[in-house]
Amino acid sequence: MKYEEGDVILCKVTDIARTTVFVETLNGTKGSIVLSEIAPGRIRNLREYVVPKKVISCKILNIKDNHLFLSLRRVKTDERRELMDQYKKEKSFQGILKKICGEKRAKNIIEKIKQSQTITEFFEDAKENQKLLEKYFTKEQIPQIKKILETKKEKEKQIKKQFKLSCIQSDGIKKLKEILSPYENIKYLGNSKFSIKIKSRDLKKASHEMNKILEKIEKQAKKGKCDFEVKK
Repeated sequence: MKYEEGDVILCKVTDIARTTVFVETLNGTKGSIVLSEIAPGRIRNLREYVVPKKVISCKILNIKDNHLFLSLRRVKTDERRELMDQYKKEKSFQGILKKICGEKRAKNIIEKIKQSQTITEFFEDAKENQKLLEKYFTKEQIPQIKKILETKKEKEKQIKKQFKLSCIQSDGIKKLKEILSPYENIKYLGNSKFSIKIKSRDLKKASHEMNKILEKIEKQAKKGKCDFEVKK
């Protein structure tokens, strides 16, 4: 797999040596994270953030001689949540294969599927076109997998963010109402603070919709000379 600077990827912690955390991507590429890129501010206990064998989300800062220089603290909450959700889903589907086909046979199937796509992508495609299953599974196994695919429906997920919006003009309240009126999923928290929630079975879609709404609010706030800030 080819990596680029700015990519957010999953890595497994392999070792912790004083001020450096060593990791490996899930396909075996080596990387490291310096202490200042673990978390902002002073770190009292490094193991609150990283321990050996833990899978973490990292952002690629630099690549040199096939070694990845990474950051943990620069990964956004939504990015981390989305990656971990994908990882858990992938592990779940792999577990299904091992249960139905056995450890050795499942390993071979996984390797073949991964040459062109992830296991999750394969099963998502198979939901729409179940003939794809015939390439890897026996006639006895296919009904079992179909049954699992039918019952394994995506649960609705929710993402939430807070933002601050204020307007000191004489008609400030009117302006705030005009800016926020198009959206039903916003709640006033007091002291010029608001929360927004988006629900969807597709976390990536929900995140995109969230960012789109916040961008529109920010644009209208600037137009109305109001102060806007997304809380981290």
